[in-house]
Amino acid sequence: MQLCHCGSGQPYSSCCAPYVEGEAAAPSAEALMRSRYSAYVEHAIDYLGETLHPEHRADWDRDATRRWSEGAEWLGLQIVSTEAGRPGDAEGWVEFIADFKDQGRVQRHHERSRFQSLDGRWYYVDGELPKPETKRHEAPKVGRNDPCPCGSGKKFKKCCGA
Repeated sequence: MQLCHCGSGQPYSSCCAPYVEGEAAAPSAEALMRSRYSAYVEHAIDYLGETLHPEHRADWDRDATRRWSEGAEWLGLQIVSTEAGRPGDAEGWVEFIADFKDQGRVQRHHERSRFQSLDGRWYYVDGELPKPETKRHEAPKVGRNDPCPCGSGKKFKKCCGA
């Protein structure tokens, strides 16, 4: 039994495969997100095109999608959060992190994706990169004439502040 690529812990054959193979439609935005990830792993490029919102298909680059799908080693999917996107909703958001290896380097794609339901079928519309969390520097600021925090014994302006 092959576990599903989407990380659900379910067998692929009963999780994402029915959607990717066109036997059923994904019932929610999250299910579509998971099946699209599995489609990248399975190199199911037609499914990726079919699940794009019809208004966004004109600028889709099939060859670039195929190259990314086939050129990457897909390492895992993590669903960070979902907003709406259930049966009966018109729109939904899914934030996810997809880890992959490209040209020997492990990379991370973090996106907040928007999905819309048209005639009972979910489609990927677009995505945005989440804004990084603002972090406040809590340590006191080092003055030019203060001792350097590196421990050299010199004044900051003559050491690390130079």
